[in-house]
Amino acid sequence: MRSVSRYYVEGERRAQRVGDLFAAVAPRYDLINDLQSFGLHRLWKRRLIRLAGVRPGERALDVCCGTGDVAFALARAGAAAVGLDFSGPMLSVARDRARRWRGSARPPEFHQGDALALPFPEASFDVVTLSYGLRNLADFDRGLRELIRMLRPGGRLLILDFGKPDWKPWRWLYFQYLRWIVPIFGRLFCGDADTHGYILESLKHYPAQRGVDARLRELGCPETRVVNLFGGMMSINRAIRPDAGAH
Repeated sequence: MRSVSRYYVEGERRAQRVGDLFAAVAPRYDLINDLQSFGLHRLWKRRLIRLAGVRPGERALDVCCGTGDVAFALARAGAAAVGLDFSGPMLSVARDRARRWRGSARPPEFHQGDALALPFPEASFDVVTLSYGLRNLADFDRGLRELIRMLRPGGRLLILDFGKPDWKPWRWLYFQYLRWIVPIFGRLFCGDADTHGYILESLKHYPAQRGVDARLRELGCPETRVVNLFGGMMSINRAIRPDAGAH
């Protein structure tokens, strides 16, 4: 069966196709997020920051930072924030926002890099976040291991992404929205419906909140939590790195 988006492929070409996707959507990424979520993505990111429990002076890493929303929120919460993404066009938007930063806190630093081989020493951060990125990685398991590796003992990991509602009628309705309505935003604002048809295709292959929670426990994080948003259409996974042996 043909994929609903040419941007979704399995295997070695996954990163290249995802890079092409984000290069295409970068100029309108924030606008489309507002439209397709009816502005709710801003509330979900605020919930993520609250669950992170950032304390002033802590170090925080936002992986797959995109245009920087979560990294800037971490900085406003008092963290020394670092954002990392492999997409140059998305980082260009984030860095432009940093140049225009008028907050009292120091703006985040932004680095280009690979989420599957993070360029920082082990146990460098008190908080690690990842929003709408785990689903896009070529190797889900390796990505989780890298996120945990970045955390200091007792550090908090938070993952925000599209979810799969437990209630089947709600899941069906949600998937219909992703299949038929969301691609319209891609066609209107990016000239290509496949840029947003990708969301449903990637979600179908993603273990979502329950699978992420189970794998975090298998990787040695006994203290985990799933926070469902909007009936499970979105979700936040939270985990704490134990003192030793998490990876």
